[in-house]
Amino acid sequence: MILQGDAGRSGNSGNFGAGLFRRYNPRFAPDPLLVPSANLVEVDNVTFGYDPKRLILRGISLSIPRGRIVAIMGGSGCGKTTTLRLIGGELRPSKGEVRVDGQSVRGLSTAELYALRRKMGMLFQFGALFTDMTAYENVAFQFKEQTRLPEVLIRHLVLMKLNAVGLRGAADLMPSELSGGMARRVALARSIALDPMLMLYDEPFTGLDPISLGVTAQLIRTLNDALGTTSIVVTHNVLDALALVDYVYFMSDGKVVAEGTPDQVRDSAEPFVRQFVKAEPDGPVPFHYPGQDYRSDLFAAAAA
Repeated sequence: MILQGDAGRSGNSGNFGAGLFRRYNPRFAPDPLLVPSANLVEVDNVTFGYDPKRLILRGISLSIPRGRIVAIMGGSGCGKTTTLRLIGGELRPSKGEVRVDGQSVRGLSTAELYALRRKMGMLFQFGALFTDMTAYENVAFQFKEQTRLPEVLIRHLVLMKLNAVGLRGAADLMPSELSGGMARRVALARSIALDPMLMLYDEPFTGLDPISLGVTAQLIRTLNDALGTTSIVVTHNVLDALALVDYVYFMSDGKVVAEGTPDQVRDSAEPFVRQFVKAEPDGPVPFHYPGQDYRSDLFAAAAA
């Protein structure tokens, strides 16, 4: 079952920051001849491996509708972050196709790929703030590098983004002066600075206390809907993710093994999904690493 997107939520019309940004940057204006599809991101039968003998992804297919928040879940090493890298064009699939906003990422030139990336935002696992810049300067960096906006307008936009994450009062603080949750929120303000059409979140809840986690989850939902953004969230945090997202893909061993809405996931009888959601120690993902029979190991040790 594939959740259909609401194309009407995909536009950024009426957003003050986006409108000003496009006015000063005509290269970002949408092509009037391009009719958007219902899905912003499509991963079609993609296989990838750094080594042909060791595949990380094995024929996965995902559809990310415009304006929605979709989670990718699964155990460590199952290929979640690799999927984000393929969508961002950092990696190219061995087989299959990745399409973003109707464009095949594999076929883009370097200049075209950079242009596409300017429409994306990325929240890294631990924020990745520039340590020698203040919170204000971290958010302003995007505008100064990618636009020709006057300084007074950059200031207004930066303060607006920091205010959106509740940290306008922390504008002059250095990253070392911020708590983990505050740093993550500054990084979120930086990632949405240019009003991206697509947001990628790599483990946005890792290391956060319950209050900071709840604030971050609420911001992801609120900002996604306010900006008309499409979001992909890679996370292990089941309970908070299911309360946040519109659709979930479960991955295991480089494959999509289950998918559905949060309600379908909670009620699923699929063994892998049930084990993951209920945090059961044994199941399709075994507790014991494969090895020979325990009794044989003991007897072999005694005979040595």
